Amino acid sequence: MATRVAKFRIGQIVRHRLFPFRGVIYDVDPEFNNTEEWYAAIPEEIRPRKDQPFYHLYAENEQTCYEAYVSEQNLLPDAENGPVRHPKVTEAFGPVVDDGCYRLTSGRGGLTLN
Repeated sequence: MATRVAKFRIGQIVRHRLFPFRGVIYDVDPEFNNTEEWYAAIPEEIRPRKDQPFYHLYAENEQTCYEAYVSEQNLLPDAENGPVRHPKVTEAFGPVVDDGCYRLTSGRGGLTLN
């Protein structure tokens, strides 16, 4: 099996390509690892491929904070690079640094996916 390297890393601030939310990556799956019901609920015309990394985010939009599961094809680096207000961000990460990423307080780093 070929080695796949995730485009984004844990702690990176990203935004969704189609929808108005941004967040901090806290985990990554090498390929789709959610329920078929979740996948089928995505409209077919925007449904992502399963054979790519999927990212777990502490996410926010203008109204609320929540957790999101997003395909790599639907993420972009966040140009704001400002703090994300999700309450779990302060539990898992230190302050935002200049490169638009948080550093994990537990010592975990970026991942290489197999």
